Amino acid sequence: MGLKNRIVTSGRVRLLACLLVLAPCAWAQQVEVTVEGDYPQLKDNAEAFIGEVEGRSANSLRRYAATAVSQASKAVRALGYYQPQIDWRVEEDEDDDGARLILTIQPGEPVRVTSRTVEIRGPAGSDAKFTRELPDKPAEGDILNHGEYATLRDTIQTRARQRGYFDGQFLEKSLRVNPETRTAEVTLIYESGERYRLGAVSFEEGHWFEIGLLEDFVTFEPGIPYHTDEIAKLNRDLSSSGYFSGVDIDARPANAVDRVIPVSVGLTRRPPRSVGVGVGFSTDVGPRFRGNWREHWINPMGHKRGAETELSVPRQSVSGWYELPLDPPMTDLIRLTAGYQREDIENVESELLTFGQQWQHQLDNDWLQVLSFRWEGERYNIGNDETGTSSLFLPGLGYSKRYADQALDPSQGYRLQFDITGAHRAVLSTVDVLHASALAKGLYTIFDNHRFLGRVQVGGVATNKFEDVPPSLRFFAGGDQSVRGYGYETLSPENENGVAVGGRFLMVGSVEYQYQFAQQWRGALFVDHGNAINDPLDPLATGAGVGLRWVSPVGPLRLDIAKGLDPEFGGGWRVHFSMGPEL
Repeated sequence: MGLKNRIVTSGRVRLLACLLVLAPCAWAQQVEVTVEGDYPQLKDNAEAFIGEVEGRSANSLRRYAATAVSQASKAVRALGYYQPQIDWRVEEDEDDDGARLILTIQPGEPVRVTSRTVEIRGPAGSDAKFTRELPDKPAEGDILNHGEYATLRDTIQTRARQRGYFDGQFLEKSLRVNPETRTAEVTLIYESGERYRLGAVSFEEGHWFEIGLLEDFVTFEPGIPYHTDEIAKLNRDLSSSGYFSGVDIDARPANAVDRVIPVSVGLTRRPPRSVGVGVGFSTDVGPRFRGNWREHWINPMGHKRGAETELSVPRQSVSGWYELPLDPPMTDLIRLTAGYQREDIENVESELLTFGQQWQHQLDNDWLQVLSFRWEGERYNIGNDETGTSSLFLPGLGYSKRYADQALDPSQGYRLQFDITGAHRAVLSTVDVLHASALAKGLYTIFDNHRFLGRVQVGGVATNKFEDVPPSLRFFAGGDQSVRGYGYETLSPENENGVAVGGRFLMVGSVEYQYQFAQQWRGALFVDHGNAINDPLDPLATGAGVGLRWVSPVGPLRLDIAKGLDPEFGGGWRVHFSMGPEL
């Protein structure tokens, strides 16, 4: 019966009264379920089976009672209670708020599993990844739960499809229940048949790219045992390459010959160019504009190129790049870069011109290795006290690794990054310098709502003439992503005029606790500690505060109110706003 926007009580229609007082008429659920004893799961299941019942008169509820009793009986039977006693009554409130159908359930004694037989026959029986960690419910002695039985049965079928046992079938699939003796027997005997294999990968005509480039995306050899993960990975890698707007992989078992499945890939090339623009804000740099132009493919070898710009009051930059894919193209590449950046932050002005090359390679242990060579020319002015120019040829080596259980809003994960670069006056450089930095971030969630974040950042500069090291290679601390409660890049050694000139070392640490109090909303408490210094024993600054986090569709937004606890370093009350991933 559909919802009726009326309640009939003592012959009066209440809808008109609701309209007159401008109050919405909302019907409450008219079926109440009570279960004698402590059985919350039975109550929840019965309510779910019955669903919403609204807008019925008392007589209508009496006619509906038999249906409600039948649904409640099915609900408790699904959880192993086959002989419940279910009574009902209809109550009519004196204040005309409506009638209610009240079900009272006495569950009785449950049916218990007296035997469980689960056998995997055929080659899958010796496939450890197939048989490992099959659901252990329902187990002997357990109260029968039909959902647990269905999960066990479906898990076997799903694994067979995932791992290529396409000829598999149940020789016996039964759940025998005797309500009189309150016993249940579970029997699942599965014959897997031979496992299928993946054949050669072919690419349909019309993709335009060199076949060698496409074959580099294939990470499995013909003849390996079938697994859906291999097909999914090929699909994912091709889709994320940036070359294609459509990827269609045909690996149907029906096409198999002698249980070898040929893999056919159809590709739709994407438009060659795209332009992106965006605006943002942080208390470090204020409003900022970002734009990029990207050419996703410029020849059949898969070369790419693009340009990017960022504009804010303290920083303006423009850069371009040219990229050559290597094998495998998902992770390995050579990138040529050129860029110009101008900064004016806290009495430090600089203009930086760069040309460089990066070779990116992912190691077998999932660390990303970047070998780089770049030339930097910088002109700078620090508080009108230090002015100069520098020319540096900087070979560098970096390693990074990131793990997150989700892309946009992870609950567990970490990020590790190590970089070292250096220059020598004998090779196109005006100063001897060795620059090293390391970053570690971690995120851990317990009990769903409690999140803990940690961050440690350290760095150092070794040189025989620090005053010739340009600001881009010195260390500064303070700001949204560093030590909150202090201005952006205001923490560093100062000259005799009180101007922050940058330090030889960086030491920053942070701990943060977040509590999710509503969907997509979290509160935060944090403490930051660190500084840019010239001596590892120099004092560090501390900031602490509270914050609010909103997980927006484009990523987390963070609003913090922080107090710098060290006035001698410029600490005070500050508001920090930033956006972007937490790892």
